[in-house]
Amino acid sequence: AIACNQGSKIGESADLAIEPVPGPEVLTGSTRLKAGTVQKLILNMISTGAMVKIGKVYQNLMVDVQQTNEKLVVRGQNIVMEATDCTRERAVQALADAGGHVKTAIVSVLLDCDAEQAAVALERAHGHVRTAVSGHEKSNADVQ
Repeated sequence: AIACNQGSKIGESADLAIEPVPGPEVLTGSTRLKAGTVQKLILNMISTGAMVKIGKVYQNLMVDVQQTNEKLVVRGQNIVMEATDCTRERAVQALADAGGHVKTAIVSVLLDCDAEQAAVALERAHGHVRTAVSGHEKSNADVQ
């Protein structure tokens, strides 16, 4: 439960009580300005943490973007470019080879492998780009 009062009734009945105290409002008598902002920030932190935990983030990038329009196609290219320090041309090709799947394109560029190998590495890493890349580097190091 999230409540902006310590010892709240809802907090008492919840398994986990998050009870920040935002302090007095700027406008006396208004009970929702700071409290609403604080609750929104808490929810943003929870959802961001969840996205990181389930592998939708690499570095500081949301890498599970679905390219459903031209703006998102460009965003996908930009994400691949930033994550891998590659050219736009390389990002476009990697995304095409990966069927538009941004995480697969990133792994493909970082590991210098084809999209199929990148997809296998991602599957083994349960969808986590960092694990796919570091796991592949370790397995290559073991071979050498």
